[in-house]
Amino acid sequence: MTGDDTKHLPLEDLHVAAGARFGAFAGWSMPLTYPAGVMKEHLHTREHAGLFDISHMKLLEISGSGAEALLNRACPFDAGALEISQSKYTFFLNEAAGIIEDLIVTRLGRQRFMVVANAGNAEADEKHLRELADFDAKADFDAKIEALDRVFLAIQGPEAWAALSRAGIETGSLLFMHGFEPRENWFMSRSGYTGEDGFEVGLPEADARNLVAKLLEDERVMWVGLAARDSLRLEAGLCLHGLDITPEMDPASAGLMWAIPKEVRASGAFIGADALRSILERGPAQKRVGLKPEGRQPVRPGAALFDADGNPAGHVTSGGFGPSAAHPVAMGYVHASLAKPGAKLFADVRGTKIPVDINPLPFTPHRYRKG
Repeated sequence: MTGDDTKHLPLEDLHVAAGARFGAFAGWSMPLTYPAGVMKEHLHTREHAGLFDISHMKLLEISGSGAEALLNRACPFDAGALEISQSKYTFFLNEAAGIIEDLIVTRLGRQRFMVVANAGNAEADEKHLRELADFDAKADFDAKIEALDRVFLAIQGPEAWAALSRAGIETGSLLFMHGFEPRENWFMSRSGYTGEDGFEVGLPEADARNLVAKLLEDERVMWVGLAARDSLRLEAGLCLHGLDITPEMDPASAGLMWAIPKEVRASGAFIGADALRSILERGPAQKRVGLKPEGRQPVRPGAALFDADGNPAGHVTSGGFGPSAAHPVAMGYVHASLAKPGAKLFADVRGTKIPVDINPLPFTPHRYRKG
């Protein structure tokens, strides 16, 4: 049962007609699987093109002379270093350097940026930015923050570009981690939360219905639900906020320091800067790692990890079966001293100790189009 407060996708009727099975996620009623099933949806995305409705995520436009300064305070990055159309993966941190959100910021113009926010955090993110802009009167945060009402679709997989081309949308000039506005009120980026080459398109509902109809006429494209989106991103070693990264986790422990430029680490005035520098100085106590369970038994989020002597060693944050990897896959946090390939651990699965190897991430290679 979904409560009265559950949010519904603008294209929900299309998912119902496609035979979707729905479930609750971050306050939304979301398509989990379609009649093909999670295994086929997953493999089809890896081999062809999967179409995802990600309208639970939010587009926030930030503009004005203070947009750069606001983003540099909110995030550990240098907004001024972004070129037009360039995207950057970054975070909102709390004062303890905990990750309260991960997001992608794209520069659209000299004083305009697009921020893609996660489902459950979208309203909190908007509030966070507005409070920051209002609070710090000393800084010139002359910035306008606007939440855009858009359908948001993702098409992922090696044939995604060809399917979009057949639907009348050329993607050739758009490279990985870039975004632009191909038409009025549209935003399009090329990132890929599956490890595959892929695109995200935010657009008005009427345009979205037309685009979906054209895409689904192509036999290379099929609807893919949240369950396969999860197995795809887990194989790709990509974090899910709320599981693998939370306000209790910092970027150093999460293995995400690659997203923070060295000069920003050293001298940035972002929220949580002092705490993060302190963590880097002493070294994180735990680290995020890939985990490969022996056999066919998946380990699930929350499972406790132990070392060979039976001492607590960490916990699993994401886990399931990897259809492309053809074995169970998981991620979790372990004591820093154990965070190296070959370390032998055990996961407690309903009282049974399952042997688990630390495995390099990702489990399946990334295939982004970077040039």
